[in-house]
Amino acid sequence: MENISNIPELALTVVPNSIASDKSSIPVLGLGTAAYPFVASEVAKEAILTAIKVGYRHFDTAAVYQTEPVLGEAIAEALSLGLVKSRDELFVTSKLWCTDAHHHLVLPAIHKTLENLGLEYLDLYLIHWPMSMEPAESYDILFKKEHFLPMDFKSVWEAMEECQKLGLTKAIGVSNFSCKKIEILLSTAKIPPAVNQVEMNPLWQQKKLREFCERKGIIITAYSPLGAKGAPWGTNGVMECETLKQIAEAKRKTLAQVCLRWAYEQGVSVVVKSFNKERMKENMDIFEWELLPEEVDKINQIPQKRGCQASELVSDNGPFKSLEEVWDGDI
Repeated sequence: MENISNIPELALTVVPNSIASDKSSIPVLGLGTAAYPFVASEVAKEAILTAIKVGYRHFDTAAVYQTEPVLGEAIAEALSLGLVKSRDELFVTSKLWCTDAHHHLVLPAIHKTLENLGLEYLDLYLIHWPMSMEPAESYDILFKKEHFLPMDFKSVWEAMEECQKLGLTKAIGVSNFSCKKIEILLSTAKIPPAVNQVEMNPLWQQKKLREFCERKGIIITAYSPLGAKGAPWGTNGVMECETLKQIAEAKRKTLAQVCLRWAYEQGVSVVVKSFNKERMKENMDIFEWELLPEEVDKINQIPQKRGCQASELVSDNGPFKSLEEVWDGDI
């Protein structure tokens, strides 16, 4: 954890129950808002307000999730109710969708995101996938293969850097990027990515990518830390894993708590999606105990399999002709 916490641009902050948010920090536990199917709902807004009440200060959204407006409404309500004293207490992440991953569309996209959120700045803005698509009027998670385009990493990242320079976001990063794709981006970047948000859980531990990002001073944020059971990109394997069940039973913790504690001990930040108040509280209860070395060893021996295959990105006419090309061999 020492190496990560020394990064000047963005350092990890432990956020148990009360938060003194630091502008240069990312809370290690955040609430994800990607509820499939992607629709803005009153349920999501109430869940975000509940999360703020129980102590969450890190919220993860994206243009394609359609939850930017409800997150913005919840933040405004939390401020008006005095649940948080100022916007600066919150850490808000959003993401650039593939149809806007073109040099001339990045600034309009972040302005639209900020308008949706009713905020003056983001804490973190990520490129959602290492691929572009033909520009479109609306956002759609259903990838249309005839619209796939290779991303011009250099020009898109230059526009992301401009977002940071203009103060529209405090930090910039990427999501779903392999070691190889980060290397390509770093070869021309003036501002290195602060974060790479990727699938990570005990069944897909991302050791190679984590080691690479640590060397480069890039924080990993784990999505699907519990496997995202039921989502199109998810797997049931995490919540059904016998090894994790046994550890949870021995420690008198939930399986979810074991997964989140394990991720925390790996020195990453985590976004977990639950709109259930009791589960939100459970998911925060990971800081006052630790896994035994033998328990960590057992987790290390779990067979590895990526949950989010992203096979829908593979196309004979697109930038990725195979899963090998999507993930550069890490599948």
